[in-house]
Amino acid sequence: MDKYKDIGKGILLLFVVVFLYAFSSLKSNRLFVESTSITFVGKDHLLISKDMVNKLLIQNQQAVECMPKDILDLNVLESKISSHPMIENAEVYLTVNGEVRVEVEQRTPLARVISEPSFYIDSQGKMMPLSPEYSARVVLVHGRVSASNIGALHQLLQHVKNDDFLNLYVTGIKVNDKDQFSLLMRTYDFEVVVGPLENLDEKMRNFKAFYQKAKKDKLLETYKIVNLQFNRQVVCTKI
Repeated sequence: MDKYKDIGKGILLLFVVVFLYAFSSLKSNRLFVESTSITFVGKDHLLISKDMVNKLLIQNQQAVECMPKDILDLNVLESKISSHPMIENAEVYLTVNGEVRVEVEQRTPLARVISEPSFYIDSQGKMMPLSPEYSARVVLVHGRVSASNIGALHQLLQHVKNDDFLNLYVTGIKVNDKDQFSLLMRTYDFEVVVGPLENLDEKMRNFKAFYQKAKKDKLLETYKIVNLQFNRQVVCTKI
């Protein structure tokens, strides 16, 4: 008899637990979104403001704040925010307290192409529009940038960015009609002709060795063109 009582108590307890869980879930689902929190991840330059992200938090023409949690579609909001041209990635989630939290990773511009209209090239080698919120201090690119040369241009930009010497002294890149490249320097007026990007590492080593020697000899001001296209040598044209 005691055995059946214990079984009955166990079933009753299980029923109570299931009921309370269902009641709690139903109550939770009926709660409204209390607030939103927007956090930028990574670089501190703000290509997009919190107000702009907030305007993207719209579902069915209604702001997410004060919306019932059970009709909130986080995937839709996440996709909408991630599709913004200034945003690389976004994560949207809901806390147990009813707060919608948004974590935004912005795209990183590597260069600004001077054209009409101007645009950025980002760290993934993709075009992106200029930001109304912030003007990034990046390498300026002059000339024709197109699908035929943007991959090579991105390779050169990454090389400049990852090299301490080049990152310090290179301020611009010129692209000619043959999709060949030249570097423009911060302090001196000479143009560094890279040409095609074959043997780029060797060309840059030769250039840095030339630069240090010419600087020591106080000759850098006398050059107009520094050509790296010749095998294992640097050919210069004086002013």
